[in-house]
Amino acid sequence: MTQITVALGEYSYPILVQPGALEKAAKHLGGFASNQRLFVLTDEHVGSHLLPRLERALDGSVIDLVVKVLPAGEASKSWRQLEMVTDWLLAEGVERSDTLVALGGGVIGDLTGFAAAIVKRGCGFVQIPTSLLAQVDSSVGGKTAINSSAGKNLIGSFNQPRFVLIDPLVLNSLPDRELRAGYAEVIKYGLINDKHFFDWCETNGSRLLARDPDALSEAIIHSVRAKALIVGEDEKELSGRRALLNLGHTFGHALEAETGFSGRLVHGEAVAAGMALAFGYSVRRGHCAAAEAERVTTHLQSVGLPYSLASASVRASGQRLVDHMMHDKKMSGGTLPFLLANGIGQSFLAKDVDLSDVASFLDETD
Repeated sequence: MTQITVALGEYSYPILVQPGALEKAAKHLGGFASNQRLFVLTDEHVGSHLLPRLERALDGSVIDLVVKVLPAGEASKSWRQLEMVTDWLLAEGVERSDTLVALGGGVIGDLTGFAAAIVKRGCGFVQIPTSLLAQVDSSVGGKTAINSSAGKNLIGSFNQPRFVLIDPLVLNSLPDRELRAGYAEVIKYGLINDKHFFDWCETNGSRLLARDPDALSEAIIHSVRAKALIVGEDEKELSGRRALLNLGHTFGHALEAETGFSGRLVHGEAVAAGMALAFGYSVRRGHCAAAEAERVTTHLQSVGLPYSLASASVRASGQRLVDHMMHDKKMSGGTLPFLLANGIGQSFLAKDVDLSDVASFLDETD
């Protein structure tokens, strides 16, 4: 068992990483059921596999579960589903002292956290992330949001959970594609500021994707510690430190928008291609050696992740992709900061990027 704290003063909270933790949910969640009940949100896929396990874990306790099962997929991060969830909570008599539980991946976590932020002006929530991407990234840090017609995650708030419960064993039922997509976010921690961890990924990535329990646990713990440290230093991206966590996301969100936020390209795959593009563009600007960018591309390709526009099955003009970027929430004063790199483990925020040059780069990139 490993416990990590996100240090945010009165909003600090623990993250527990423990194989088999789901079966001990009564012990871990009992303190959050102030009215002897928990409001659980999950999706159809996760619910069929893991909701019965959570129910069994709480059988015999005084905790009642009030459950809402949502459609699986990115489309659930919408105004329509947010309205449905908040109406359901109010109809069930939710009180401000109640706790919502997000049992699922990033979509369920984002939607639950945002609903918790706004229903009755805020109630608490707990994350039980069930995908690798959610365990190493989206469940930690308090970013909650839904998508809009203008782009991804543009409607939301910072709302820190009260507790994050991570059970690496739940990943055994995760589809291979989703495991690979989550691994992109693991790689990210090496690329932004930890070259030695990227070395570890090159050596152990195949073990992780083969579901080796030691490799999974090590990657999860390392990633969560890295993110918790950054979030503790810059909760709301005011200093720019937390912006490092967006490596690959500006390009990646544009790819997701182009593919309609659909199953054609899931978030982690878009981030993988986006990181490769960020390193490629860093080479173009003279920041990064071509060999460093090639090393990133080679590793992504070796584990079956997209590493280019073509491998992400995106065929669009550079200007069209830049038009998607214009809706990025980081846009300020007509300028969009980009996460670029001087090399592996040496990412930085560039605020002088000419979007017309980005469009030209994308047109010249396979």
